Amino acid sequence: MESGAYKLTFQKAKAHFLTITRHRRAVRRHCFRCGLIWQGLVHDLSKYSPSEFLVGAKYYQGNRSPNDAERRDTGASTSWMHHKGRNKHHYEYWIDYCFGETQPRYVSVPMPNRYIIEMLCDRVAACETYNKGKFDRSQPLAYFERFVPDKLMHPETARKLHKLLVLYAEKGDEAFDIIRKEIHKRKPGL
Repeated sequence: MESGAYKLTFQKAKAHFLTITRHRRAVRRHCFRCGLIWQGLVHDLSKYSPSEFLVGAKYYQGNRSPNDAERRDTGASTSWMHHKGRNKHHYEYWIDYCFGETQPRYVSVPMPNRYIIEMLCDRVAACETYNKGKFDRSQPLAYFERFVPDKLMHPETARKLHKLLVLYAEKGDEAFDIIRKEIHKRKPGL
């Protein structure tokens, strides 16, 4: 689609607001069950900032992230770049710059467990939000396995997230209680 084909309208802004609010509510519910009260309260607040909200509303589609449409339209997602740099539950936040022997390079850093757990809650809530009545608890795991970020996500982070996604696929919402009781409370954990 050509740039300019997307327009910011009141209807799209309202629908985008309701979608991100519904998503945040679901993440909050899941985080609370896992024992991550503060993270549940502040999850994705940057989505309401002008640099994320206005772009998200302009590219709102209703059934997927507006970042994809922005990328197709402009070649990059400024909204996503803003978002991932401010939200520690995204593995992209944990990529650092390192001076190698010959060339500087980017390296992934292991995520703390609490952010891996929040990432699980985020992925489950995203599938619930975008799949509405067709949600199935195997979807977050299937999405991860289809788009394994093998070169960017730290291998230990990927292993831990996969373990949690399998637990959720097998146990459903009971997985959040298991995480709170058996995983989150352990200091090294997972």
